[in-house]
Amino acid sequence: MALIVLLQLVQTLATLYLPTLNADIIDNGVVKGDTGYILRIGGFMVAVTLAQILCAIGAVYFSARTAMALGRDLRAAVFDRVQSFSAREVGHFGAPSLITRTTNDVQQVQMLCLMAFTLMVSAPIMCVGGILMALNQDVPLSALLLVIVPVLGIIVSLIVRRMRPLFRGMQERIDTVNRVLREQISGIRVIRAFVRDRHERERFEGANADLLDVSLRGGRLMALMFPSVMLVVNVSSVAVVWFGGHRISSGDMEIGALTAFLAYLMQILMSVMMATFMFMMVPRAEVCAERIQEVLETQTSVVPPSVPVLPAAGAARGLLELDRVEFRYPGAEEPVLRDVSLIARPGETTAVIGSTGSGKSTLLGLVPRLFDATGGMVRVNGVDVAELDPERMSQTIGLVPQKPYLFSGTIASNLRYGKPDATDEELWRALEIAQARDFVERMEEGLEAPIAQGGTNVSGGQRQRLAIARALVRRPEIYLFDDSFSALDYATDARLRAALAEETGEATVVIVAQRVSTIRNADRIVVLDEGRVVGTGTHTELMADNETYREIVLSQLTEQEAA
Repeated sequence: MALIVLLQLVQTLATLYLPTLNADIIDNGVVKGDTGYILRIGGFMVAVTLAQILCAIGAVYFSARTAMALGRDLRAAVFDRVQSFSAREVGHFGAPSLITRTTNDVQQVQMLCLMAFTLMVSAPIMCVGGILMALNQDVPLSALLLVIVPVLGIIVSLIVRRMRPLFRGMQERIDTVNRVLREQISGIRVIRAFVRDRHERERFEGANADLLDVSLRGGRLMALMFPSVMLVVNVSSVAVVWFGGHRISSGDMEIGALTAFLAYLMQILMSVMMATFMFMMVPRAEVCAERIQEVLETQTSVVPPSVPVLPAAGAARGLLELDRVEFRYPGAEEPVLRDVSLIARPGETTAVIGSTGSGKSTLLGLVPRLFDATGGMVRVNGVDVAELDPERMSQTIGLVPQKPYLFSGTIASNLRYGKPDATDEELWRALEIAQARDFVERMEEGLEAPIAQGGTNVSGGQRQRLAIARALVRRPEIYLFDDSFSALDYATDARLRAALAEETGEATVVIVAQRVSTIRNADRIVVLDEGRVVGTGTHTELMADNETYREIVLSQLTEQEAA
């Protein structure tokens, strides 16, 4: 930045010096007919011009490098902060807004930085230097600057003041357009199934029209700025020629001095115009910077332990304990989970079942710290998860979420997501257990078969089985299946559970499921109702004495099938 300022200073001083040399050539060379003087000063002007060009090129080069590096670092900083967010912070901002802040907002700040280095650094130097050089040419004529510059400043400040709220509204409407577009792309099948194409088109047109309206209002103000500035510039030029002509006729001023004064006036007004151009960008970039800063200043509710704790040497491996756990969303009147206690031991399968909205998925999310419990304690291998070493936790827990997500790449790259050094044999073994080997083998590329973003080029059942295989590759101590069998048919579900039982015989398995057939053979079944544990036991025990469990079972099976 210091080098940029130095280069801009040299090239601006060279630009300011040229009109004085030009006036000198006119007054002492052209008027007197001294060709030698004209050539000598003209050659010096060429040298000054070359120095100006070289400094300008250097300034632009280093300005571009610095601005692009700022954009790179800002994107990296926002990305790193978002990666540290829990589900709560991501939900607060929303994915569309976070994407806009990482891309469009950073780009606006980056462009402002570039323009500041290339225009704003030289503008004040040129303005102040131009005024001093104009005074050097003719002091009485310079009195016009006392009127011209303030008028220009007032016009610009009034326009910029009105532009700022419009630019904030523009960024918010870009968020809305992103959100609507994202929903429509993700939900295209639902839209087609319910024939809501027209409704969704109108919804997008509404969001697009709102963005257009704000953009037009901002554009009109921007369009008004340049004619206003040019009007002042042209009126000023006429005034200088008018008053300067009278001073030349009275012998108080030389022709060369008037020419130089006009050049300095143009430089002064051009510097104000450059500053005007910057002021047009500043309001929008300022809003974008505030939005970026809002993300960077947001602290995650899931704070990594300052002094990570490792399980004791003799501690049980795979022991999961929830002790009187409570979880409440910020501002919620009632907690999602309250007074939940359970123990899941190695070599056992613990199932969690309950009606929709009973807090099953929330309960599983507390174990890998997708969000932290607001009460009670979650312990893994005897250590509170809030104090457990994050690296050790990631090795201990394998989560298959309710909505399995695959990354763009290949089947192999997705399966190795948790274990980069896994061999092909390990991948095929995991696919075989997850009942996914058959359809992967049918693909021409096999393990190198491409996977689209989100796994949209495979079916829902295939996506679930690949997500299960991904967890199996890591061979964690604790498996968490969050309704991970819902897209499978009963036969595949049965085969998968049988294979899992063999593979995870020494591990702790926690299954959240809606289907009774998936969890009826679990060693322990925990029944949730409105965030509370209302029953714990085996299928037979709960059928005998737990009304909530009995209602869930009989809603899916007959009395005879349940028995």
